Amino acid sequence: MNSIILYTTLDCHLCEQALVMIEPLLNQGLELQAIDISESNTLIESYGLRIPVLVRADTGAELGWPFDANSLLGFLA
Repeated sequence: MNSIILYTTLDCHLCEQALVMIEPLLNQGLELQAIDISESNTLIESYGLRIPVLVRADTGAELGWPFDANSLLGFLA
């Protein structure tokens, strides 16, 4: 399976919802790296109004919120 990056930050309820969708896939070989955007002004500028955002490590493709389980699976396929 793929490796993805989740751009997130503390106390982001939408990020928590995204993580709930992602967690079952971690048992199936998906690798997740969560990056807190608050640690970088550049990331805040890029993702501050769009988090949670998923990025595929292999292609750099992005999936921004809102997404559901079906669009997540399609993104990973």
